[in-house]
Amino acid sequence: MGRSWLFAWGLAAVAFGGASLVVPLYVVELGGGAAVLGALFATASFVGVPGALVFGNLADRTGKRRPFVLGALAVATVTTAVIPTLESVPLVIAANAALWLGFAAAGPVLTLLAVTGEPEDRWTAVIARLNEYQGIGWAAGLGLGFLVTAAVSLRYDAITAQRAFLFVCAASAAAGLALAARSLPPDSGSASEPSPARLRRRVREAARFNVRGAAFPFTLARFDPRGLHPRALVDRFSPALATYFAAVLVVFTGFGVFFAPLPAYLAGVGYGSSETFALYFALNAAAAVSYGRAGRLAEAYGVYEVHAGALLGRGVALPTVAVVGVAGGGTLLALGATGAVFAVIGLTWAAIAVTAAALVTRLAPPAIRGEALGAYGALVAVGGGLGGIVGGWLASSGYPVTFAAAGGTVVVGAGIVAALARRTEPRSERQSDQRHGTGEGTGQ
Repeated sequence: MGRSWLFAWGLAAVAFGGASLVVPLYVVELGGGAAVLGALFATASFVGVPGALVFGNLADRTGKRRPFVLGALAVATVTTAVIPTLESVPLVIAANAALWLGFAAAGPVLTLLAVTGEPEDRWTAVIARLNEYQGIGWAAGLGLGFLVTAAVSLRYDAITAQRAFLFVCAASAAAGLALAARSLPPDSGSASEPSPARLRRRVREAARFNVRGAAFPFTLARFDPRGLHPRALVDRFSPALATYFAAVLVVFTGFGVFFAPLPAYLAGVGYGSSETFALYFALNAAAAVSYGRAGRLAEAYGVYEVHAGALLGRGVALPTVAVVGVAGGGTLLALGATGAVFAVIGLTWAAIAVTAAALVTRLAPPAIRGEALGAYGALVAVGGGLGGIVGGWLASSGYPVTFAAAGGTVVVGAGIVAALARRTEPRSERQSDQRHGTGEGTGQ
């Protein structure tokens, strides 16, 4: 697999990562409040799953890959260039939905491009490399947002700085489009495609590096939608899997309640665009450097324990942001304290992301693991969208109430996971004892 087209997608990821924050900040400058940010968050959430399914299956039926990736890059270029020229909030929301529809549509196609022509024993490595380029680009977009908005704000107002950075995002996406047009491998047709079941297994093995979900939780994890049969999932749905999916919906609703109105809150307590970018960069950087350690913790202490503990920690950290903001306002000391809390939120995301796919894989029967992971991605998007709407509505009652509700919702999800662990692990231990002849009855 050549690196040129991966670098092209990394340039596009710079635009997506920067736009994920600058568009909400731009909406706030245009006069949009927390409720409007909730609508912005929800629309971006709800277009993700249909986009991935529809365009992934179109690419599968036509055997074409390049047009869908180039189309997504073109959409990113156009939307990030058009948004700074708009002063109508509804039009900005529509353009933002188109941007994230393109992102979702490109995901499954990029996965197929990454593994086409590669031996199966290298699929995990090449998908992990794709995830790494995307994650680094996303974080770089946030870092670049800090630099550009800080520099432009020295002489101009906040909305001018945000518009300038949106044009930088458009330039990065355009550079990615130009490079991709030259370097994307040619379409090889559907005859040489990898097996969906085998590819989904490799995607699970390479799925740990998901930086974008740290502060933008509704973006779909990488998955292959080919040959998925939702009816098979319904027919073989287990109570344990249903319980965990309920926890996922609850948890990501809580994440949406927190993150959707967060840019308006940070602006309200006195943080400018550059400070907000710095906070989000700290969150994402903390997540990025913690994936390896989170995996080792899961191996040492158990997947359930690390997953529930990370959810509990995040549930406590979310309302702490409001406590620090109310106590310190927009002072430099408060910025440092808020940055520390954001870093904790990022650390907990690493543990959540590493263990979530492992739990779905463990709880789902082998025959429906692909469908289960697809359902998990759908619940992430639905929960994020619902949470965005609820968070925007709750913010009218005050941000401490909103963030406390977000944290409490996540804690409830952690409790569901803990209860599931107590119900399922003893049973699996008894089954293991019986297989190895160590049970009481077997010993007799």
